[in-house]
Amino acid sequence: MRFNVSSSTLFTRLQTISRVMNSKNSMPILDCILFELQGGNLRLTASDSESWMVTNVEVPDHDGEGRFAIKAKTILDSLKEMSEMPLTIEINEEDYSVMIEYQNGVYNFVGANGNDFPPIRENDPYVASFRVRDDLLLEGLSRTLFATGVDEMRPIMNGVFFDKDPENLTLVASDGHKLVRNIIKNTPSEGSSSFVLPKKTVNLVKNTLTKGDGETLINFNQKNANLTMRDYTLTCRLVEGNYPNYRSVIPKDNPFIARVDRAAFTSATRRICVFSSESNGLVRLHFENNTMVESSQDIEFATNAEERLTCDYSGSPISIGFKGQFLLEVLNGIGSCDEVEIRLADPSRAGIIVPAEQSDDEDVLMLLMPMMIND
Repeated sequence: MRFNVSSSTLFTRLQTISRVMNSKNSMPILDCILFELQGGNLRLTASDSESWMVTNVEVPDHDGEGRFAIKAKTILDSLKEMSEMPLTIEINEEDYSVMIEYQNGVYNFVGANGNDFPPIRENDPYVASFRVRDDLLLEGLSRTLFATGVDEMRPIMNGVFFDKDPENLTLVASDGHKLVRNIIKNTPSEGSSSFVLPKKTVNLVKNTLTKGDGETLINFNQKNANLTMRDYTLTCRLVEGNYPNYRSVIPKDNPFIARVDRAAFTSATRRICVFSSESNGLVRLHFENNTMVESSQDIEFATNAEERLTCDYSGSPISIGFKGQFLLEVLNGIGSCDEVEIRLADPSRAGIIVPAEQSDDEDVLMLLMPMMIND
């Protein structure tokens, strides 16, 4: 069996799908990438036994058909220092020895039987599907990923919740301290459905998508999801369980609204956090007469800091405390908007931060639970 392929194309595809693999595996075959050659199409598959990532490369110049596996480290390390050039890959189907010929030399090593590679688990038919624009999905996942939980006792929180209604797709993530709700509008589908995509899968999709004008097709059932992107297909097992009712957590009426420059707010918060208490990281915000005063202190080390920022606020004076690190994560994760709105009710209720201006395609909301402050 033999085929010719571009070194850069092969390396790019292998590098992308190899991200699904674990550094340590109970099955040696999972250290490998599966190669399947059939009818001028080279299908490449990597897996961690729970997720499978697949890509296809056209190889018009080929001879024979079959399947074999190569250790990912071997093939990636051998290709990463190679400039763009044609490769001729030949496999002995009796002992799975592999020879890669290129412009200046040749590699020889031993592969493995491709039949030992675990098949993709698609036992149950997919019951729902929808399409979403790549750029909007990429932005939505980038915004929500930082808010996913890390508690092994609550695995349902350690992923991104996809809440689909007939018109919109809502992405939700929360760790109990902060919550992100990102609505992607105009993504029609039949009926309503929902599932939780694991954090690892979310990372894979985010790192694979591009900001082009393509679309991702998402098919799913109660156990598995299948995401078909431009050059890659990702199949994964979903997180089982019922996601909490995120709508009940979001305050319906936060009458005190301040509008402030996001970049200035972020920079000030980064400076103020340096002087916050190491035990709680508390940062205090006080709004009054078109001014926001941001402050922190560490009584134990006798340090404090205060900074004033101009903002658009004409309501009654109000103060609220947040964990500085969480506030920074929200301001960095909200996107590239110029200004943000901070919506408050009282110091004991969750604060809402949203972009001051939003596109017609999205509705972004970030919630941050307050910390107790001493007046």
